[in-house]
Amino acid sequence: MLDPKVFKAYDVRGIYPDQLDEGGAYAIGRAYVEEFEPRALAVGRDMRVSSPSMAEAVMRGAAGAGAEVIDLGMIGTEMVYFAVGELDLEGGIMVTASHNPKEYTGMKIVRRGALPVGGDSGLMEIRARAGSFEDRSEGQSLAHVRQEDIWPRWVDAVLSFIDVGAVKPLRVVIDAANGMGGVMLPPVLERLPIEVVRCFFEPDGTFPNHEPNPLLPENREFIVTKVREEHADIGVAFDGDADRCFFVDDTGEFVPGDFVTALLAESIVRREPGSKILYDVRASWAVPETIERAGGTPLVNRVGHAFFKHRMREEGAVFGGEVSGHYYFRDFSQADSGVVPFLLMLELISKRDLKLSEILRPYNDHYFITGELNTPVDDVALKLQELKERFGPEGTVSHLDGLSVDAEQWHMNVRPSNTEPLLRLNLEALSPELMQRKRDEVLEVIRR
Repeated sequence: MLDPKVFKAYDVRGIYPDQLDEGGAYAIGRAYVEEFEPRALAVGRDMRVSSPSMAEAVMRGAAGAGAEVIDLGMIGTEMVYFAVGELDLEGGIMVTASHNPKEYTGMKIVRRGALPVGGDSGLMEIRARAGSFEDRSEGQSLAHVRQEDIWPRWVDAVLSFIDVGAVKPLRVVIDAANGMGGVMLPPVLERLPIEVVRCFFEPDGTFPNHEPNPLLPENREFIVTKVREEHADIGVAFDGDADRCFFVDDTGEFVPGDFVTALLAESIVRREPGSKILYDVRASWAVPETIERAGGTPLVNRVGHAFFKHRMREEGAVFGGEVSGHYYFRDFSQADSGVVPFLLMLELISKRDLKLSEILRPYNDHYFITGELNTPVDDVALKLQELKERFGPEGTVSHLDGLSVDAEQWHMNVRPSNTEPLLRLNLEALSPELMQRKRDEVLEVIRR
């Protein structure tokens, strides 16, 4: 089964086996090789129940089309990105549905340099080719497949981003959500002096405790409570394939991705003065203002990992951060990592010798953000035009990604969803009263 709807803007995702099964996985693996003609590519998989058979089908398809396939086994998504760069491969496929519920399967696909294959960079061509293939390879030997242990090099690589000796014996709660974080973190943690409260580290694709999507408040309830109970210095939650991490401060407050981007960017710019840093159109003013104060160059960018990874190469940017918890590093093949920002945050708290809540206080006292507010609409284009006519005169208008309006005391971005008739609002103001007033005014236009 290969429903064409599983091909999204940035990856492949669908319900197993109704929308995507092993036959579809075989077709995608074969179509990828026929379209891009890589001599060798890496394949990894997450801990979902369907992932072993799905990964095997992908490898059969790729090997059947003539490529050498490096089987990385059960690993995190960022480890496929790392392997493609480290082994100088021409591509990689990670079998994962990331943070989606247990019924889903999917793939994240990259080319040489861990550059993503998305809707406008080859994924639609793969879809067209894959529709004509039928898997007749069951039982065939995987002659062109070899296994590779990337773990030791990956552990050394992520730890090289920090001075391990500077990390203090912090008390840290980690919620791996029965995802890949529980598999990836142990060999890293054993080289750190921190005290870790390990929660849901057992990989289990049925997600018996909660879904592996920390952006949803209901999935953060556990770690917020646990940080307070344990009197921890910090809490860290990972999504399903562990390419994103989310932080809770010592008081149990969730740390917005904007503020994480600002903190990490500041420490990176101080290490490399004058660095270019990418941030997305939804972000708080805290991000560019912090980067400029530190002596760096902030560059606003469209949302989405494909856009970030291309722009980082074009600009020679050292770091990029998205509100959604994706953090990109020049020295990690310009790819996103969930483990590197976790390590950088440990180092940052240790070096500043302050509680995370104290480090964040200037942001919380000065920047007031709504978070992302999603609203279904009947006509996306019409609503964006209404918003432009109503609020455009109050500030500077940009169409870099959806509609952005920058006024003196507030700003907003409204973006359409890539997959649903939704508008996504992110708004910020320099006082809580103004934030609430402008939020309500904008939502009234969107929802009427």
